[in-house]
Amino acid sequence: MRNNIPIPSPIKTKKIKVREPIDERCWAFMKALRERHATKRIYEVNPYAEVYRLRENLYGILTESLGGMGDVWTYVVIGPEKAMLIDTGYGVGDLKGLANELTGHMPLIVVNTHAHGDHASGNCQFDRVYCHEYSVPQLEKMRNPHIWDHLFDEHGKPIWTEFDRNDIVPFHEYEIVGCPDGYIFSLGGDHEVELIWTAGHMAGHCMFLDKKDRLLFAGDDVISMRISIGGPRADDPYGQYATVTAYRDQMAKLAARLDEFDYVFPGHFVFDLENDVILALVEAANAIIANPKDYDFVETAEMSTGTITRYHKFVRGLGTLAYTENAV
Repeated sequence: MRNNIPIPSPIKTKKIKVREPIDERCWAFMKALRERHATKRIYEVNPYAEVYRLRENLYGILTESLGGMGDVWTYVVIGPEKAMLIDTGYGVGDLKGLANELTGHMPLIVVNTHAHGDHASGNCQFDRVYCHEYSVPQLEKMRNPHIWDHLFDEHGKPIWTEFDRNDIVPFHEYEIVGCPDGYIFSLGGDHEVELIWTAGHMAGHCMFLDKKDRLLFAGDDVISMRISIGGPRADDPYGQYATVTAYRDQMAKLAARLDEFDYVFPGHFVFDLENDVILALVEAANAIIANPKDYDFVETAEMSTGTITRYHKFVRGLGTLAYTENAV
């Protein structure tokens, strides 16, 4: 399929194979962006990242997925006195040095939307990372020097994406700070960012609302291709919140706050989504809860835990909401 063709870029990664085909709309958006966006720049300090200036005080950092899935967005929001880095990617290349260059070495608040390797493996480049309190147990499991081992085969060669293992910034211990829903971070003056717990994709998944610039950073709970909700995991003490019902409940609260933000910036693919995507997601989640068997299509997917069956419900104007049998 044409949408599996790698998009050429001078960054230091090279895709070997994909584990997840990217749909045509997302692929077309990313191809146009990466080939034509006027602000695209690659900084010498980190040759693994494409940097885009998306607003006067907002940078999007795009890195290619090292695990065969969708390429990853992290964001830098610059306030009057401090900056915020939203997610840390896979941890290959000097993200800290890049953030310092973008912000002029401002004090940096580092936050995670959720505890998946493509969003939080770079945490160890920093001394402290904030997250929702329900993400703490999963992040603690990731806080070890072997988090990159699954990216290589038995011969030490990258499986999905070619990169230099020496460019993994060496692991060091860091502090994980769990925050309650509604926690406010100050970037100085009247520039506040609120942590909003949204559950769903992971039990502790959260978003970050830039209250001054009216932007919502949504991680993997809003994606233009597919939002996956996998259900409770035995190793997660808060697993009951990794469900469509928990997601619907939290997103319904967010839908009542559309007057507080205008655009949504996900962790993958299309960004600058208009805020009414939240209403469409609540609508799709409600339909799943009302009748989980009324799905639009079903697929099997290979995950690190084995083969799973996922059911998909179309989301008006977006993509699909995907769920497993025990995830409703």
